Amino acid sequence: MALHSVFSWFMKKRLHQIELFMKYPIEVQNEVFEKLIGMGKITEFGKDHNFSQMMAQTHFREQVPLQTYEDVKPYVKRLQQGEQNLLWSTPINWFAKSSGTTSDKSKFIPVSREALEDCHYKAGKDLLALYNHNHPNNKVYNGKSLVLGGSSQVNEFRTDSYYGDLSAIIINNLPFWVEMKRIPDREIALMDKWEPKIEKMAQSVKDENVTNIAGVPSWTLVLMKRILELTGKKNIREVWPNLELYMHGGVSFEPYQKQFEKLIPDNRIQYYESYNASEGYFGIQDRAGAHDMLLMLDYGIFYEFIPIENVHDTNPQTISLKEVEVGKNYEMVISTNGGLWRYRLGDTVIFTSVFPFRIKVSGRTKHFINAFGEELIIDNADQAIMRANEICHCTILDFTAAPVYMSDTAQGAHEWLIEFSQAPDNLEHFTKVLDAELKKVNSDYEAKRTGDLSLKMPIVKAVPEGTFYNWLKKRDKLGGQHKVPRLSNDRKLVDEILSDMAD
Repeated sequence: MALHSVFSWFMKKRLHQIELFMKYPIEVQNEVFEKLIGMGKITEFGKDHNFSQMMAQTHFREQVPLQTYEDVKPYVKRLQQGEQNLLWSTPINWFAKSSGTTSDKSKFIPVSREALEDCHYKAGKDLLALYNHNHPNNKVYNGKSLVLGGSSQVNEFRTDSYYGDLSAIIINNLPFWVEMKRIPDREIALMDKWEPKIEKMAQSVKDENVTNIAGVPSWTLVLMKRILELTGKKNIREVWPNLELYMHGGVSFEPYQKQFEKLIPDNRIQYYESYNASEGYFGIQDRAGAHDMLLMLDYGIFYEFIPIENVHDTNPQTISLKEVEVGKNYEMVISTNGGLWRYRLGDTVIFTSVFPFRIKVSGRTKHFINAFGEELIIDNADQAIMRANEICHCTILDFTAAPVYMSDTAQGAHEWLIEFSQAPDNLEHFTKVLDAELKKVNSDYEAKRTGDLSLKMPIVKAVPEGTFYNWLKKRDKLGGQHKVPRLSNDRKLVDEILSDMAD
């Protein structure tokens, strides 16, 4: 009870600070910019780009080119070998391992102490602060926090430097007062092999008083289903009667919502979304039941945005936060307290409001279908799939889609591979509903589908349960933040999955 009072006091104080940046967003971002430049000017990168003479944000845009991971990689290799003060002026001893680029299996994002404390840890506390504010009678602190993290291991360069999933780095550095409430223990939480890890997690947490869960939806479902198998219970409420909060991120929750509602069949649980990546923590759902997130402006991250129509330009121009418009799609560009400067995140967001600034994650610049000018993005696909789910009374476990290219004798199409846990009664009807819903959310798709002009009806293939899991397992991508891309603008992924099924 005393711990609950301390948390409540801290969170009320923090809530005031959140309200402050909601009221004065541009001023807060200006302060973040000045602090970043001050920390960066004594680094090698800062000296090379004349940070000491940086007087305005316009100078910053002019003097610092946009960066991708390929640009950052030479610095990362030197940091891994023990050099310091290259990108950031405090020591870099942690590297968040993330999915790779075109030339690398994995990328390694430098993580500073400031990034951990002033961004990632702060965000975790903020999510609870906002939840506490919205649900003042909650009992979330009376039980345990179940966290599905990744793995961590010593990298091959130095024994005092580590890499792993960001969640694992966070777990490795949590303060004791958080560790008291977190399960499972570190030995299990940081295991490398995902299948034995799920088994050990299920065995160790099934008898705990879990009040809140944090994790990627797909892997949380895998864990909960295994717990039901072990306990013989009908649903998760019978296992954890006091479960009241699920904090999710990494992918859109909408395609998974029906599965969660089946496993937790009541309205006593609250679902809260957050938007984080190896590079930083960006957004938190600040209102119960909302479908957008508050852009967090005081985490040591300075934001710029590229309008979606310009992302493939040779040298795209960015706009500032005060210039964004509601309903428009933008690629995020970030400068961070981990030493990333004008870094192209690859994620796209749509602003649902300004002053305060709230966003929805709409997709990735590389994950879309635009083979025929239809500009289908992940947000469109998620919305259409969710509605088709509801209308056809089915349950979708996972899906991916890619183009079927035009030939001399046939128009193009989209091919959807969908894994159902409860299949629709009529797949042809489901396909028609999916097509109709895609037309509703994307006018370019609707135009290309008119009269089967460029696009014919989608091709939907129901794949066996376990297909996507097996694809991930075969490529050593089980667990953590790994997931099957929803959309691809080429057929590589879809053809791989179909080939695996044929073997």
